[in-house]
Amino acid sequence: MSNLSSVIKSIQDVMRQDSGVDGDAQRISQLTWLLFLKVFDALEEEMELTRDSYTSPIPEPLRWRNWAANAEGITGDGLLSFVNNDLFGALKTLGGDAQRNPRGYVVRGVFEDAYNYMKSGHLLRQVINKLNAIDFNRQSERHQFNDLYEKILKDLQSAGNAGEFYTPRAVTQFMVDMVNPQLGEKVLDPATGTGGFLVCAIEHLRKQVQNTEQEAVLQASITGVEKKQLPHMLCVTNLMLHGIEVPSLITHGNTLARPLREVTQADRVDVVLTNPPFGGVEEPGIEQGFPSDVRTKETADLFLVLIKHILKVNGRAALVLPDGTLFGEGVKTRIKEQLLNECNLHTIVRLPKACLRPTPASRPTCCSSPKARPPKTFGTTNTPTRRA
Repeated sequence: MSNLSSVIKSIQDVMRQDSGVDGDAQRISQLTWLLFLKVFDALEEEMELTRDSYTSPIPEPLRWRNWAANAEGITGDGLLSFVNNDLFGALKTLGGDAQRNPRGYVVRGVFEDAYNYMKSGHLLRQVINKLNAIDFNRQSERHQFNDLYEKILKDLQSAGNAGEFYTPRAVTQFMVDMVNPQLGEKVLDPATGTGGFLVCAIEHLRKQVQNTEQEAVLQASITGVEKKQLPHMLCVTNLMLHGIEVPSLITHGNTLARPLREVTQADRVDVVLTNPPFGGVEEPGIEQGFPSDVRTKETADLFLVLIKHILKVNGRAALVLPDGTLFGEGVKTRIKEQLLNECNLHTIVRLPKACLRPTPASRPTCCSSPKARPPKTFGTTNTPTRRA
């Protein structure tokens, strides 16, 4: 673990010397697209050994092994030109979709809003060479890197607004344990961030897997949407490190942009786990896709309406919300009314402010879908559960 930590630290030290990389968020973004390509290439090596007909969606000259793996390879201005023009130009426009070319679809989704911030090709070569010291084909090193990856995600807390993307592992684990997803159920995080909830769900579900057919069910069970490019890239890489071969069900977009009337039965899910953004407002017009009595521009409120709507009957949800959501007036009151009347709201746990910095005091809330198991109950960790 210490060796991997020193590699990542030395990479960040090199990036600090580059005039094009400004601040922690850009350093993490730069590191992540490089990590993604190296992880992707390592997973492809495994697939080439186990699947006779495997073909990479990335053109041969652009695969990590062919331009980055050689320490004496292209560098300086030549490397910069290759990355900025050839590599990014091709990966941003890969053809195919989630059904016909899922791996290409994943790569294009990761790179469509990604950028190479580094301006020195020599420093970029140093970063690449240091990354090549990590062997993702060694199971022990991959396991160690999973822990280190969580440390990188925690660094987002000090990277300005990026701090909203990280939820402490203890909180995500508690919420997953409470909703207890089962193999065969569809799990959704509509605001995935870096994928902490989905990773916990994967680990929870993998304990139930005993054969290749069940593993295939797990692979198709994990879904999510993330609006911002950096956390989406981090999430996809994170899921690949945790055994999701093709995270094509993690899309880059705004979950709230789709009008609720367009949600079909096939879109509904069994389990929702999420920490939606607090305190934000949506762009004009987004609220028009929601029922008139609960229209608002406040992001967290819209997510609560969406989650209630998208759950299957007998589905379960656990989400983190700010205090004001359950105790505000106006639209918030109407949303709470619906939550109490239509769902089985059974657990509210209040967290201290320090748990979810930089957000205010927050409440993980667990509920079941409409008409699930009346009567409705709610409680806290400090008082017995009581009937509403």
